[in-house]
Formats: sequence, C-alpha cells, structure tokens
Amino acid sequence: MLQELRLSRLWQHSLVHNTISLFGVQAANYLIPLVTVPYLARVLGARGWGVVAFAQSFAFYPALLGEYGFMFSGTREVARNRESRTRRGEVLAGVLGAKVLLACASVAIALLIRNWIPILKHDPLLFWAAIFLALAQAFNMMWFFQGIERMRLVAALDISSKALGVLGILVFVHSANDGWLALAVQAAACFVSVLVGLGLAYRSLSFQLPSWWSVSSALRMGWTMFLFRSSVTVYTTGNAFLLGLFVRPEFVGYYAGAEKICKALLGLLHPVSQALYPRISYLVQHSRKRAAQLANLSAVIMGTGGALIAVATFIMAPMLIRLILGTGFAPAVPVLRVLSLLIPLISLSLVFGIQWMLPLGLESLCNRVTLTAGVINIVLAAILAPLYSSIGMAWAVVCAELYVCGGVYLSLRLRGLDPHSYSLAAGEQIAI
Repeated sequence: MLQELRLSRLWQHSLVHNTISLFGVQAANYLIPLVTVPYLARVLGARGWGVVAFAQSFAFYPALLGEYGFMFSGTREVARNRESRTRRGEVLAGVLGAKVLLACASVAIALLIRNWIPILKHDPLLFWAAIFLALAQAFNMMWFFQGIERMRLVAALDISSKALGVLGILVFVHSANDGWLALAVQAAACFVSVLVGLGLAYRSLSFQLPSWWSVSSALRMGWTMFLFRSSVTVYTTGNAFLLGLFVRPEFVGYYAGAEKICKALLGLLHPVSQALYPRISYLVQHSRKRAAQLANLSAVIMGTGGALIAVATFIMAPMLIRLILGTGFAPAVPVLRVLSLLIPLISLSLVFGIQWMLPLGLESLCNRVTLTAGVINIVLAAILAPLYSSIGMAWAVVCAELYVCGGVYLSLRLRGLDPHSYSLAAGEQIAI
C-alpha cells in the first residue's frame, strides 16, 4: 500500500509530467525527420539536399547570435524567480528586447559575409529563406516555459508547429529547385509558434516594454552562455556549413543525412536532460546534496541509454540509410557509423556540462572546455575534410566531442566538484 502511494505521488509530480511532455516533443522530432528527410532526399537529390543542409547550417549562426544562450541563462533565471511574477516579467521583457537588437545585428553580419559564400550569393531566395528560419528559431519561447516548468503547454505548441512545417513541405516542395521553399515553410511554421508562445506567456504576466536596464541585464546574464553556445555550435550544428566550404554539395548531403539520423536518435535522451536542468538549477540553491543525487541518477540513465542507442545505430546503419535517405546515399553509411560514437559522448557531456556545471554557475570553466573543442573541430575539419570528405568531417566532430566529454568531467573531478564528490546521507530518498 505504501509503495503504491509513493508511485502515485511520483506519477503526479510535475517533473514526471514535464519529462513525458518533452518526450512527446522529442517523439515529434524523431518522427518528423522520418517524413521530411526521406522526402527531401529523394525529391532534391544528393546535391539539392546538400545545398539545403548547407543553408540550414548557415542559418544556425545568425540564429545563435539572436538566441544568445538564453535557452540556458534565461531558463535558469526564470526557474530561480518562478515565484515572483514581477521578476519573471522583467526577465521576459529584457530577453525579448535583447533578441531584437541581436537579430538586427545578425542580419547585418549575414549580409556582409554573403558575398564570400558562392552558394548563397548566387541564390537570393535560399539566402533569405535561411535568414527567415534563423530569426524564427532565435525567438523561440521554449526557454521561458521550461523555466516555469510548464512543458505540456509548450510541447503541444512545438509539436503543432512542426506538423505544420511537414505539411508545408509536402504541399510546396516538389522538385530540385524548391530547396529554398523547404526552409521557408519551416520558418513560417516556427514563426507561428513564436507568436502563439508570446501570447500564452503574457496571459500570466503584465506586459512590460523592455527597458535599457532589463535589456543590458539580459545581455550580461547571457554573455557566458552565448560563448558556450557559440563554441558548441562550431562542433555540432555548424559542421555541414564547414564541410561545404571544402567539398561539393553532394558530399555535404551525405554527411548531413547521416547527421540528421544521428541527432534524431540522440534526441531520444534529450527530454531527460531538458526536464532535469531547471529542477537541478532550483535544487542547487536549496540543497546541493540533493542536486548532486539527481545529477548522479541522470548520468546513469543518460550514459546507459546513449551506449545502447550507439551500438544499435552502428549495427543498423546500412538499413537506416537505405530506408530514410534512399539507395543513392550509400556513401553515408560509414559516416553514420562514425557519428554513432557521438551519442554516448554527448549524453554524458550534457549531464556534467549542462545539467551540473551551469546550475553551479561554472560557465567560465565550461566555456574554456567548449571553446577549445570548437578550435579543435575547425582545425581538424580544415585538415581532414579536404582529404577524406564527409568521413573526415565526422571524425573531426567525434574527436572534438571526446575532448568535451573528458574535459568537463576531469575539470570537475580535479576541483572536487563532480556530483560523486557529494556523499549521500544514508537512507535519503532521491529528490525530484
């Protein structure tokens, strides 16, 4: 009876509901590529798909500047002040004001560098579709709802917008010349999600215009997270763009196809990380011991899950490539097998870096590791991509992620700050 009562209380806990909601989002992230990626790979071909992947990867850079790391710093600030309606309103106004300034800067920079990128210079529709997508992604409202742990609401919104994007691709993209439309319809669906998210956020808050103080405070708060996000982007989401600077578009297509599959599989573990980040951020302020206990549990779940998914991906790589991308993408099989090594590495990096370092306020330590990894990734890409094409790019990414995983853990361990260094009181229950 007591055990049933405990299970009933656990099932009713908001963290469990948030995790389930995020699994719903991740299920959509997993299922949608199973529709869009095979469709686009077959309709656009290896070269056309490579061009779209290159533009998507390029879009991550202006999106990164516009988002500025608020997914972490903003979420953490909202989570810490979730009981203060006034403070949450100030944070929201400041972040939105900062995003407007940063979006203007990102568009200006993109226009300046466009002339040095032939694919974008000679295809204005592709360029502006990528910019539209970047801006829509930059203004995503998930950070706010994640901070107040209302993930069921934002999960429904995110899934609906992604489904709308899939419908748009199936309706409008029919030939190799429609690559820019694939980006544009995804951007439009994402922008609708942003507008609805803003409306829902201000239903529980009084509208505030951004002040110079709130905007500057948001920029200062997010600076270290921006450095962190920038370095992470260099060796994760920006790789198709880097590869496209050295090789023909079809080889970008092989790499991007394998990378999409790998990220979809890795995404099966992201709900655990996203749900635990605000909770650990909260517990760190109240009970470091309980926060460490929850981080240890996450390490076991994420590490074990990552290893199992990686083994399955390596074994099933030929079948996954054939079913998802088609027979014309056979060169992507060895790329996917190399990238499968990323899954357990990233899983553990998320635990020790995102879930533990950031709530502790160790952004500068985390930044040193990730910035170095970004440099390693660029150097190895410049060496390996011209020689070994997509497979060389894959090994460059794996080496960079191996450095991150080992670097964040050893940095914590040497300082006695890793979760295992906090002894647990006998008989204490895991706190969620």
